[in-house]
Amino acid sequence: MNPTFQRLMDQATRLTSAGQLRAATAAIQSALARDNRPTAPTAPTAPTAPTAPTALTTLTATTAPTPTDGDTAVLDGCVAEMSQEAPAYPGEFVRGTHQHGGLTRDYKLYVPAGPAGRPLPLVVMLHGCTQDPDDFANGTGMNELADAQGFLVLYPAQAQDANPARCWNWFKHNHQTRGSGEAAVIATMTQTVMQEHGANRARVYIAGLSAGGAMATLVAAAYPELFAAVGVHSGLAPGAARSLPEALAAMRAGASDSTGPARRSGPGLRVPAIVFHGDRDPTVHPKNGDQVIEAVLASAPPSEAGSERQPVVEAGVSLQGQRYTRTVHGADSGPARAEHWLLHGAGHAWSGGQATGSYTDTKGPDASREMLRFFFSHAAASGH
Repeated sequence: MNPTFQRLMDQATRLTSAGQLRAATAAIQSALARDNRPTAPTAPTAPTAPTAPTALTTLTATTAPTPTDGDTAVLDGCVAEMSQEAPAYPGEFVRGTHQHGGLTRDYKLYVPAGPAGRPLPLVVMLHGCTQDPDDFANGTGMNELADAQGFLVLYPAQAQDANPARCWNWFKHNHQTRGSGEAAVIATMTQTVMQEHGANRARVYIAGLSAGGAMATLVAAAYPELFAAVGVHSGLAPGAARSLPEALAAMRAGASDSTGPARRSGPGLRVPAIVFHGDRDPTVHPKNGDQVIEAVLASAPPSEAGSERQPVVEAGVSLQGQRYTRTVHGADSGPARAEHWLLHGAGHAWSGGQATGSYTDTKGPDASREMLRFFFSHAAASGH
């Protein structure tokens, strides 16, 4: 990042804090015009002691053409987009379009190869900014895992006319609640795919990266009867922000008590959650991962009240040398309610991802496999 770019970004942050959103957007656009070379996040070559970032250093923003929302922005890190084609999967990777509430979103659905006849679990995957379903499938390796373990994968695609960098609009109030905006589009898209493909209604899960992770918590909070668990990688808790200034503040230092997650004032996050977050993430402060866990624990069902055991904490290192701390929260019996992987020295990237996708860190541990392990230990009690 060159000095001019950094200066303009610092100016944009100050303007945003002062409420001058249009001026902030102009500053960011000027910065991007001067330094438009994307950079892919990389992990340090040697693990270092956990240190949280003190400033938001890789924010991009531009105006979104949504006349009812006033000043809006695209929020996420600068990343390299990959141009490689999707691998030749043995199953079917089909395109579709879904409409709800005046909004239209495309999607891709992976149907694994293998004999039919049994209802398959469904995993919904929400990409991050600048990504698309193919890129996210490449980076997470989720389609290969679907073939190996037997489940459907749904990749909703954000429309570029809804957000120029294809970020999910998690920070805008009209996309955050049941029956509203993008949360409703994703939920009803999931229900349509479940019906059309005979999915196992008790085993439907949702996960996302960055802006996709933030949107995943919102959808799971708004539709807890639909999802058996949620996975959040480098994302934010539901209700972390309802405007651009709040979003910038939450990404920089976590949501505040006054504007904080729905765990404090809303429906909470009533489904189990697994969280991955790098403690050197320069885009979304790792405190946000803590707040997702807090939102889950604060919303535990009455049947678990008084039965919580002490968290189980273990330190480990991946085969490629990535250090992590894994904390498991749960009741005395049954599967864990929440699981938190803090990746020491890691940045803003899908842990254990493949180099053929953007926003990936190949050093591990493998977030895709660990999320699936956590997901498949949970099933919706009623089967919807």
